[in-house]
Amino acid sequence: MALKVELKPGEKLLLGNCIVTNGDQRARLFIDGNSPILREKDILTPDTADTPAKRVYLAVQLMYIAEDIGAMKEQYFALVNDFIAAVPSSLAIIDRINNDILTGSLYKALRSARELIAYEQDLLDHAASGGGSLSGDSENS
Repeated sequence: MALKVELKPGEKLLLGNCIVTNGDQRARLFIDGNSPILREKDILTPDTADTPAKRVYLAVQLMYIAEDIGAMKEQYFALVNDFIAAVPSSLAIIDRINNDILTGSLYKALRSARELIAYEQDLLDHAASGGGSLSGDSENS
């Protein structure tokens, strides 16, 4: 079954090692085959990976695009180990990402990594609003 992708005017799509740029009208593409595909809005660069969770996503993205887990394996595990040390409550999400990677489901790992970005943002928003711990931990006084 072909993947159906609808592109807005001017929207870009990574298709394997190629960037496809849509013209000035909406377009619908049907893609058969097995090649990394990412919409422009789902692509992070080293400059836009400005938080720890986004750096984890970027590492997974690079594995997905290269279709090679080994290329980023060391860096990825260093990033997730640091993230877990700082945010132990993220372990369930990290476990899902790891499982997706180990089973070769790199696109699924990207979706799980997006959950990590959302979780990180929730923590930051909660901290900025003066809230306590989201993990249910209470501090002893």
